[in-house]
Amino acid sequence: MGTVTATAAALELIAEIVADHGPVLFHQSGGCCDGSSPMCYPQGDFRVGERDVKLGEIGGAPFYISASQYEAWKHTDLIIDVVPGRGGMFSLDNGREKRFLTRSEICSI
Repeated sequence: MGTVTATAAALELIAEIVADHGPVLFHQSGGCCDGSSPMCYPQGDFRVGERDVKLGEIGGAPFYISASQYEAWKHTDLIIDVVPGRGGMFSLDNGREKRFLTRSEICSI
């Protein structure tokens, strides 16, 4: 089964966002526009779907992906990192001149 981890830079950005907004959650977008960018939302502002899968936690924040995406990625380890740029329009990393990025590795069995 795949896992989710975060780099030191990602953990630092999560801490900044939590300090500004309180507890957050992540949802890995599978859409055409945000493909490799996990979205970061205040807990309670994003409704987790009944078919979403909780992959784990990073920086104390739950990390979800859709069930269909989980089926495609279940043997993949996700590494959440930070790169220069703008986050998704509704993601809390927007406006910070840095954004979350999902990198992946096939997990060893």
